[in-house]
Parts: sequence; structure tokens; C-alpha cells
Amino acid sequence: MNEVMDIIRLFLPLIVVQLLLMSVALFDLYRRVSVRGQKWVWVIIIIVINLLGPIAYFIFGREKSSEY
Repeated sequence: MNEVMDIIRLFLPLIVVQLLLMSVALFDLYRRVSVRGQKWVWVIIIIVINLLGPIAYFIFGREKSSEY
């Protein structure tokens, strides 16, 4: 049981960062009027490609505009 708790403590920060990134990316995608590509494709990428999906959205998916 002690080994399981050690593993949980090891991965907990990564899980928290992943969930935070996914939440922020999905919220930003919801609020934006237009993005590069279709929104449903970005939703799939953000959810399925766990840690790299939200990062890819912030780098490649957002259009360079000041309005949502």
C-alpha cells in the first residue's frame, strides 16, 4: 500500500497540470469566435492527446486576434 501512495504522490502534480491545461484550453476554445481549423477537431485533440493537445492548441490553434 505504501508503494501505491508513493506512485500517486509522484504523478499527482502531472495530473493536476494536465487537467488545468485541458480546462483552460477548452474554456478558451469555447469563448473564441474563430480558430485555425474546426473547433470539434481541436476539442478531440485537447482531450485525447492529454498533455500535448492543449499545448498544441495554444501554439497552433488560436488565431492572432485580440477579441474572443
